[in-house]
Amino acid sequence: MTTKTIIRHERPNDNHMVGDGFNVTQLMPGYGREMTAETSPFLMMDYNAPWEVPAQSKGHRPGVGYHPHRGFETVTIAYAGEIEHNDTRGNHGIIFADDVQWMTAGSGLMHNEYMSENFSKKGGTQHMVQLWVDLPAADKMTEPRYQSITKEDIPEVSFENGKIRVIAGEFDHTKGPAKTFSPIELYDIRFENSGKLLINLRDGDNTMMLVAAGSAKVNDKDIAHSELVYFSQKGDSIEIFATENTKILVMSGTPLGQGVFNYGPFVMDNPTDLMQAFRDYSVGLLN
Repeated sequence: MTTKTIIRHERPNDNHMVGDGFNVTQLMPGYGREMTAETSPFLMMDYNAPWEVPAQSKGHRPGVGYHPHRGFETVTIAYAGEIEHNDTRGNHGIIFADDVQWMTAGSGLMHNEYMSENFSKKGGTQHMVQLWVDLPAADKMTEPRYQSITKEDIPEVSFENGKIRVIAGEFDHTKGPAKTFSPIELYDIRFENSGKLLINLRDGDNTMMLVAAGSAKVNDKDIAHSELVYFSQKGDSIEIFATENTKILVMSGTPLGQGVFNYGPFVMDNPTDLMQAFRDYSVGLLN
């Protein structure tokens, strides 16, 4: 067993609004940086740290209106708050605290995301993560799909000081419910008491870790709340020491070994297909 070493850990100070409903920091690749294959299959992470949303008046629902995507997947993990999804393929869902929404844009669609009507009326704490996950070149034009994964769907593996919610991949022979196009592990780890956890992962995978609440010492380095940790591909384990009430998101995936060409809401593996995405959108083929 070889420990994956920490390459870097950081929290960019670039909070900005996405629409009027998401107060985010782009942790990966970082605001103003280009997406690259360095973190493949993961492309981007927007982190909405805990944010108190006031009750809305006159039926207003904060969020983002219809917009297009092609060539990748969006994964939304809700720690607190309620988000409603609609898309042009007829999919609809509301995710609540501890739910996950996994949307495959594939060949393309339009979707919107708003705070639910109930949450908008009452207000409350919103705390979420959204990942963009690349699709293998052969699956870029796959049929779009929508996975609504409730907290009841997500199996839990208990350890001495907490639990691991297995969203995707496998941990200790427990498989997560998310269907993926390439090997991906996605673990929502909750430390209920201070303690230690050893996580075994695949050698050669790209691995990142977000401290979503509390703080931790990872491979003997102190990691603060809202920091994203990047690990080496070499190695097959990471060791976490955490305080009580710490929440950690671990993502690890096999690199796709392909180009990353993106602009705005489209991510393809070559510039020709990227330009085609814009042409198709301009004539309404993603509606």
